[in-house]
Amino acid sequence: MGVLEEQIDQWRTYLRRRQAIHAVDVAELEDHLREQISMLTDSGLEDDEAFLVAVKRIGDLDSLSREFAREHSERLWKQLVLPVGNAARDPGSQTNALVAFGFAMAAAIAIKLPGLFGIPLDPDAEGGGIFYALNLSLFVLPFLAGYFVWKRGDARPPRLAWLVAGFAAAAVVVNVYPITDSSSTLGLLALHLPIALWLLVGIAYAGTRWSEVAGRMDFIRFSGELFIYYVLIALGGGLLTAFTAMVFYAIGIEVEYFIQAWLIPCGAMGAVVVGAWLVEAKQSVVENMAPVLTRLFTPLFTLMLLAFLGALVFTGRGIDLEREVLIGFDLLLVVVLSLLLYSVSARDPHAPPSVYDWVQVLLVVCALLADTVALWAISARIAEFGVSPNRAAALGMNLILLVNLAWSAVLYTRFLRGQSSFASLERWQTNYLPVYAGWAATVVVVFPPIFRFI
Repeated sequence: MGVLEEQIDQWRTYLRRRQAIHAVDVAELEDHLREQISMLTDSGLEDDEAFLVAVKRIGDLDSLSREFAREHSERLWKQLVLPVGNAARDPGSQTNALVAFGFAMAAAIAIKLPGLFGIPLDPDAEGGGIFYALNLSLFVLPFLAGYFVWKRGDARPPRLAWLVAGFAAAAVVVNVYPITDSSSTLGLLALHLPIALWLLVGIAYAGTRWSEVAGRMDFIRFSGELFIYYVLIALGGGLLTAFTAMVFYAIGIEVEYFIQAWLIPCGAMGAVVVGAWLVEAKQSVVENMAPVLTRLFTPLFTLMLLAFLGALVFTGRGIDLEREVLIGFDLLLVVVLSLLLYSVSARDPHAPPSVYDWVQVLLVVCALLADTVALWAISARIAEFGVSPNRAAALGMNLILLVNLAWSAVLYTRFLRGQSSFASLERWQTNYLPVYAGWAATVVVVFPPIFRFI
C-alpha cells in the first residue's frame, strides 16, 4: 500500500504543479481515483496495474490526468518488467519474476528428464518421436498452471486436486494407449491434447473468477497475448540460436548437438512460462496487441473469404479433402473465430454499432458459408469412403464451429438491430469454451479405442 500511496501522491502533485485545477477539484478527482482503484484491485489486478488503469479512466474526465497517465505508462512498464532494479520499492514484483523463472526452469528441465530413462529427445530414435509428440504439452502446461495457482493465491485442496487429477489422467491415457508411428490417431492426440489441457490452465488462470464471464474473457485475452509474445520470443530465440552457432563455429567448435538437444527444446518449454509472465506483467499497462492485430486482419480475412466463395461459385470446384487441407481449413475457421473473440474482448460493450461491427458480421457469415461447404464435402467423403479418424474429427470440429459461428451471427445481428445487448454475445463466446475442450478430450480419450488405435 505504501507504493500505491506514493503513486497517488505523484499524480496529485502533478495536477497541483500544473495549477490548472483547483484544490477542491483535485480532491474530488482523487476520490474518484481511489474508488476506481478499489474496484480494480477487488477484481484481481495488482496495485500498480489498478493505479494506471484508474488514472486512464479518470483521464476521460480530465486532460491533465490523461497526460499524466501517458507519461507514467513508460515508467510503470519499466518497473513491472525490470523488477530487480526496483526491488526496494516493490519486493513483490521481484518475487513474482523469480517464481515465474523458477517454473520456466522446471519446464525446461522436465523436457530432458525422459532421457534419463532411455527415451532420447530424437525424432529418429525408436519410440522417442511418439513419446514426445504425445507428451509435449504435459512438459509445460502443468508448470504454467502451477504458476497461476501460486500467483492467484488460490491453492485450495479441491481446486488443486481437480487440476492434478486432470493432468495425471491425460498423462495416463496418452501413455497407456498402444499408439504407433502408423496410427492415424497419433496426430489427433498430439493436436487435441493441448486444447483439452488448456482448459485446465484457464481454470488456474482465472481462479475463483472462472465461473464469471469476465474471468473467462480475461483468459481469452491472455491466450491471444501469450501466443503473440511466444512468437516474438521464438523469433528472438531463432536469432540467438543462429548467432550461437556462428560465433562458436568461428573458433572451430561444433555446437549443433547442444543447440538441438538442449537450447531449442529447453528454451521452447521455458518460453511459455516466461511469455505468460510478460503478459501478466504488462496487463492493462499498455494496449493489448491481439485486439490491435484483429482490427487490421478482420477486413483482410473478410476479403479473402469473399474471394474464395466467389471463386467456388464461379468455377464450381469442390474442396480437396486431403488430410493437410482438412487441418488447414479448420485452422482457417479457428483463426476467424479468434478474430471474432478478440474483437468482442476489446470492444466497449456500451458503444453504439459501427462500420467495423458490420464487417465483423460479414466475416462470420462468410466463415459460416465456408464451413457449410466444408461440412458438405466431408460428409460426401465419408459416404463414399467410410469413416476414418481424421474425417470424424474434422466433421465434429466443423459442426462445433458451425454452431458457434451461427449463433454468434444471430446475436451480433440482434445487437446491431438494437434487439439485445452486446453482453449476450460475450456470454455466449465464453460459455462455449468448454465445448471445444470437451470435444478435444473426446478425441483424445474415445477416438483411439473406437478406431482400434489405427
